[in-house]
Amino acid sequence: MHRFLSLLCLFLFVFSHEARTDDLPHRALFVSVIQNPPVLSDRQGIMNLVDFAGKAHAQIFFVQIYYKGQAWFPSKIADAGPYEQCRKALGEDPLKLLIQQAHRHGIQVHAWLNLLSLGSNAQANFIRKYGTDILTRNLNEKKALEDFKIDKQYFLEPGDRRVRDDLAGIVKEVLSAYPDLDGIQFDYIRYPDMHPHYGYTKVNMDHFKKKYGLQSIEEESAIWKDWKRTQVTEVLQKLVNIVHQERPHMRVSTTGCMPYVRAYYEAYQDWGTWLSSGLIDFVTIMDYSADIKEFERWIVAIKAKTGNLSRVKISVGAYKLVHSPEIFEQEYSRCEKMGAACAVFHYGSVLENPELYKFLTSSDR
Repeated sequence: MHRFLSLLCLFLFVFSHEARTDDLPHRALFVSVIQNPPVLSDRQGIMNLVDFAGKAHAQIFFVQIYYKGQAWFPSKIADAGPYEQCRKALGEDPLKLLIQQAHRHGIQVHAWLNLLSLGSNAQANFIRKYGTDILTRNLNEKKALEDFKIDKQYFLEPGDRRVRDDLAGIVKEVLSAYPDLDGIQFDYIRYPDMHPHYGYTKVNMDHFKKKYGLQSIEEESAIWKDWKRTQVTEVLQKLVNIVHQERPHMRVSTTGCMPYVRAYYEAYQDWGTWLSSGLIDFVTIMDYSADIKEFERWIVAIKAKTGNLSRVKISVGAYKLVHSPEIFEQEYSRCEKMGAACAVFHYGSVLENPELYKFLTSSDR
């Protein structure tokens, strides 16, 4: 009897898990605050977005509300200046308005948060509050704040518990403010690329040495690399736990780098395990190649890694192909023909080129 009940529970778990993934909408659209003007600052812009989605049969919005340490939602932890400006312009909370309008048309809204990158924002609250100790770094001498930039961005150290706690607080603020959200997508859950090498904050090194009883760190040692990969995963685990506590049925996803060797060995982002372990519901892969053959190869590699594409979305880089609409059209079409769910990155780029808009809204799509 006990064995029967155990098997029944396992069956119900698998069945419910499959139900959460098989009914994922097929087409998605990133809505970024970097477009000018941002959608969330204009009522007509919100209406136009929903109208476009209807014509393009997009069923999920990934709406950017945390970027460069700035918040497009009510926040006491992040800089909420952008939210206050948008709210003043609209006379109401812009994301609540978007959620309301999207739901009327059967469109899901997922909050999109850029977490471990502060962009080029030297005035971000993280830096103002904790100083440069909070920023991941290599061993090169740092004489000025600018020296901490990596690829023109400031990156937070995932091994710092202060980072984790404040990011957790930000996620709680989002969940509290928007009970009608359908999902949340965590972006920039990773280290920068590994050349030169990062993770050498005092806090992170002290934790590592204490755990393993070491006096020094060898950059190429497997134990150090695994440690950094674990720090990234632990940030994600903390945030996912909060979502599950506050909203048990909310979908949680991340973005993922490609090729996978870059994600795993350079950015220490183990999205393959996050997916297979059930830590996240799905992953949106950034397949941003202007080479159509490489774009296809990456989808094949993703399918081989995940077994199937039912819990994967392939993000097609409209931002990169805004002046090459013919390549964008071919990549998007091949993405769908290969059985993948496609996401367009991003709406602002579509508006920049009428050919992209026309392709995505054509009646035969």
